[in-house]
Amino acid sequence: MRVEVNARGAKRLLARHPWVFQSDVIRGPDQAGLFPVVHRGRFLALALYNPEALLAVRAYAWRPGEPWPRFLENLEAALARRQVDPRQATRLAHAEGDFVPGLIADYYAGHVVVQTSARALEPHAEELARTLAEATAAKSALLKNDSRGRALEGLPRYVRPVLGEVPQTTWVEEGAIRYRVRLLAGQKTGAFLDQRENRLFAGELARDRRPRRALDVFSYEGLFGLHVARHAGEVWLVDQSREALENARENAATNNLSNLRYVEANAFDFLRQARGPFDLIVLDPPSFVRKKADLERGIRAYKEVNLRAMKLLAPGGLLITASCSHHLDEPRFYGMLKDAAADAGRALRLVAKRQQASDHPVLLNVPETGYLKLAVLEAVG
Repeated sequence: MRVEVNARGAKRLLARHPWVFQSDVIRGPDQAGLFPVVHRGRFLALALYNPEALLAVRAYAWRPGEPWPRFLENLEAALARRQVDPRQATRLAHAEGDFVPGLIADYYAGHVVVQTSARALEPHAEELARTLAEATAAKSALLKNDSRGRALEGLPRYVRPVLGEVPQTTWVEEGAIRYRVRLLAGQKTGAFLDQRENRLFAGELARDRRPRRALDVFSYEGLFGLHVARHAGEVWLVDQSREALENARENAATNNLSNLRYVEANAFDFLRQARGPFDLIVLDPPSFVRKKADLERGIRAYKEVNLRAMKLLAPGGLLITASCSHHLDEPRFYGMLKDAAADAGRALRLVAKRQQASDHPVLLNVPETGYLKLAVLEAVG
């Protein structure tokens, strides 16, 4: 069995973009699975296929072979590129970025959490979890398939242990700090590992600048703030989730940090009412642009929080600001920051441009994989 695509679908695959939409599929099997993709009899790729999904084809290999063994080869190659420390957290498999579409897997200090989001992988989900656990000598493996995105593939949502005894929580080291990961109840697979290297960088900036007052908005459980607090006089954590702030308190206590203040508030309201100046501000908001139709509204939201933060910066202060919206590309992100600076009446120097952690690889041919943008800006005067 194979999937046949039209010329437009073939053009995308020949350019090494892995996605072909249902409108460009001429014919294919009735059931989801892993199949060769062809155009006019010419082999193009091996791919996950779901005849009922808008995104019908998700390619992962561009030479012929047995579909499932080739997928496992890609997973093995992804693991070979990682170094797993039993005390730390690591992204093990990053979907299209590692040529394993539909698969996200993270390692948290001896425990593996797996998310599958493709119908073609559903029969293999437990095998994937066990393979990852064996490769990392993990104590447990959890299928955390509770994301809303599974609905796009017509899949149910569930959380199910696969191997060993999965604890409610585990402790992870990240540089000089430790934080608790809620494996069963936390967001995503338990934490936001794509910002790990940026959090460490924020700590380095704080070490060099020694801010007297710092602010972490959309703080969640306070990981940016914890790194900064080791070198700051005072750090304010702002989040609208009381539970997240309570978890942040627990993390701070574990790290013997008593210089944090916890503010339960809507970030937009807080930034409008807050009084500066702050010597360092972190903005790590959730995605304001989840689909293309949200782009203009999302840009306005990003501009609003950045403009307000810029007004709160002390002269010489640093703004560390991010967007995880892949629909908001880098040129628009920096254009938004330029407009916000102009409206705030602040001159800002670009200190650093950063992206997601290196274990969240970006493919040049697939711009959607480069979703995280982070800028460090210094207030000049």
